Amino acid sequence: MPHWSVDQCGIALTGQSTTGRWPDAQRRAWRTFSRRRAPTRARPLVAPRASADAPPIGGGLAPRGLLLPPGRSRALTRGRPGVRRFRQALPPGSWPPPRRSLFALTARAERSARTGPEAGRKDARVTRGEATPDAPEVLLTRRGRLGLVTLNRPRALNALNHAMVRRLTAALEAWAGDPEVAMVAITGAGERGLCAGGDIRAIHRDATSGAVDAGAASAAFWRDEYRLNALIARFPKPYVALMDGIVMGGGVGVSAHGDVRVVTERSRVAMPETGIGFTPDVGGTWLLAHAPGELGTHLALTGGEMTAGDALHCGFADHHVPSSALPALLADLADLAETPAERAVAAHATPAAPGALPEARAWIDACYAADDVAEIVARLRDRPEEAALRAASVLETRSPTSLKVTLGAVRRVRRLGLSLERALEAEYHVSRALLASPDLAEGVRAQVVDKDRSPRWRPATLDEVTEADVARYLTTPVDTPGLGLTST
Repeated sequence: MPHWSVDQCGIALTGQSTTGRWPDAQRRAWRTFSRRRAPTRARPLVAPRASADAPPIGGGLAPRGLLLPPGRSRALTRGRPGVRRFRQALPPGSWPPPRRSLFALTARAERSARTGPEAGRKDARVTRGEATPDAPEVLLTRRGRLGLVTLNRPRALNALNHAMVRRLTAALEAWAGDPEVAMVAITGAGERGLCAGGDIRAIHRDATSGAVDAGAASAAFWRDEYRLNALIARFPKPYVALMDGIVMGGGVGVSAHGDVRVVTERSRVAMPETGIGFTPDVGGTWLLAHAPGELGTHLALTGGEMTAGDALHCGFADHHVPSSALPALLADLADLAETPAERAVAAHATPAAPGALPEARAWIDACYAADDVAEIVARLRDRPEEAALRAASVLETRSPTSLKVTLGAVRRVRRLGLSLERALEAEYHVSRALLASPDLAEGVRAQVVDKDRSPRWRPATLDEVTEADVARYLTTPVDTPGLGLTST
C-alpha cells in the first residue's frame, strides 16, 4: 500500500505498506523497559513526535508519548544494547514505525490539535508569526504599514477550514481600502510549512453524511475559498507569500496567485489531488496550464512535488530566499512597506538549487503530449528512463475518473486561454460534481480515515470511464450557481 515519497523528478511514488500507529505490544514493551531501567528519582523524558521524513532507525525518533530512559539520547540507534533488547520484545516486523502519507500526516495532526495531550500547549517551534495553538487560527497583525497574515494551525500543517477562509477574506477586503496598510504578507505558524491544503476530513464527513443537504457545506467552502483565490490574484496592494516548507493544494491557492512568491530550500510545492480522487483546484488548473511544455500535465496527473528550483521554473514562484533569512525579510518588509516588495525580497534572494524537472522535460513532453491518459501511460511504459516508469506506476494507482477529468480540465484552460476567474468558475463546477461521485469520498477514506491506502475506485479502469462521463464533469449546466467572478 502506498506512502508518499519523492523521486529525483519530483514524482510522488508508492512505497512500503504502512499502518496508522504503534501496536499496543510495542507501547507495553517500551514502557516496561523504561520502568526497569529508570532510577526512581529520575523524571523520564517524553520523546518528541517523529518527523515523517526522519530515518526509521539509526537516528529516528521514538513516537510521541513513549518514555525514554534518563541519560539516553532521544535518538534511537541500532547499536545501543538497551534498544536492541526493546526491539527483541516487539512482534516481528513491527519496527521501524511506519512512514505516513502526507494526507494521513495532516489528518493525524488535526486530530492531535483537537484532542491530544499537547492541545493548548505553546509550540516552541512557532516562531515566524509568533503564533500559539490556542490563538485564532488566522493571526492578523500590523508591523508598521505591513499587514501580516499567519495561518495558525501548526499541528494540522496549517490546513484551511471554512472559518479560516472567511477570516482571511475579511482581512484582505479591509486592508485593501486601508491607507495605513501598504503591503500584505502571508506565512505559516510552525516549522513544517505554509499550508498543506484544505480540511479534507470535513469534506468526507459532508459527502458521506446521508443528510438531505449533504455536500452543501463543502460547496460553500469551495465557493468562498475560490473567491479568496481570485481576491488574492487581483489584490490592489503588494501581496508577498512566504512559501516555506509544505505548500500544497489550498496552500498553493493562498500563495501562488500573489504578486511576490518566495520559496526556500525547504519548499515542497504540489497539487496532489488525484491521490484522493479529486482534481487540482484553487486556480491550480490555470497555474498548471501555464507551466512550460507538458510539465503542468505531468504534475497535475501524478501530484508530484516541486522543489524550489522546480517551482521557479514552472511559474509557481518568483524568488528563492534561504529559510533562515525569512525573519529578516519580514522585518525589512515592515520597515520598507512603501518601497517595492520586489526590491526588499531581492536583497535577500539567492540562487535556488536546480530542480530536476527541466532535465526531464524531453521525456515528459514526449509522453504527456498524448491525447488521452491511457496513451500517456503507454508512452511512459515505453521510455527507458526509470523516472518515466515510476510515473506510469503512480498513474496506475490513481482514480481513473480523476485522471481523465484532470487532463481535460488543464487542457481546456490552455486551449481556450481561460482567465484565472473563468478557470476558478470551471473548477467550482468540477469540484461539486466530483463530490457527488464515489471516488472523492473513497479516496479520502483510504488516505486519512481508514488509512488502508487501498482505494476502490469506481469505475476501476480507464477504459470504463467514457467520454460522456468526462463531459458530464466538465460541462457546467446553465442553471448552476457560480462564483460571480468577473474576469479582468
